[in-house]
Amino acid sequence: MNEHPISLVVTDDRRRSRLTVFFRLLLVLPHIFWLELWGIVVAVVALLNWLVALIIGRPAKPFQHFIGAFIRYAVHVLAYALLIANPFPGFTGVPGSYPVDLEVPSEPEKQNRLKTFFRIILFYPAAILGGILLYVLYIVGFLGWWAALFTGRMPRGLRDLGANSIRYYGQIYGYLLLLTGRYPNSSPYFGMKFESAPAAAIEAAPLPEPELVSVPEPVEPPAAPEPPAAPEPPEPPAAPEPPAAPETPEPPA
Repeated sequence: MNEHPISLVVTDDRRRSRLTVFFRLLLVLPHIFWLELWGIVVAVVALLNWLVALIIGRPAKPFQHFIGAFIRYAVHVLAYALLIANPFPGFTGVPGSYPVDLEVPSEPEKQNRLKTFFRIILFYPAAILGGILLYVLYIVGFLGWWAALFTGRMPRGLRDLGANSIRYYGQIYGYLLLLTGRYPNSSPYFGMKFESAPAAAIEAAPLPEPELVSVPEPVEPPAAPEPPAAPEPPEPPAAPEPPAAPETPEPPA
């Protein structure tokens, strides 16, 4: 399995709301504004984190969590803006809260001080490829907008291409901001995890309580009908009585 400390988990079912697709650029504006404000603070924290990593050989844990939430939130916003996912994202970058989610190391890694010192220089080759993928994301967003508007679904090929590009962006900025010392990998699907949305929903949903089903009492079979009684034999007719003998006339006197 392709492993990277920073990976993208996709549980999107590719269904899109035509109404929110039509107004997607307007709906994403609050997130862009909040992303800019958060990014100013992250720039200061990243500088402090770089100094800490040079001194102790690893980033500070609070800075790790803060920067990780920022990059995860940026991935959520980018996925929403370019139709890689459908729900309106939250504003805090909570892990596991979005169908296109970035997994970052929760514990700071021990990193080479020399590579940490030259991190911004080492970042540039990956950033050049990231600049090319930015145009790929624009194409994915444009074609996906038309497809989702007419069909209500995001084509799988466009969704996966956009998700791979976003995954690479998460890796290059995670590398720049010291979330990991592992260099970004440009291989397709390296550090990608696809999970079906229905399966995830089934795992998250509580199991229904079994209903008690009453078992009907067994029905006694009907009694077999009694055979008809045999008819009684008719009585034999009575024998006729013999005729009476005629009387003999008396002789004359």
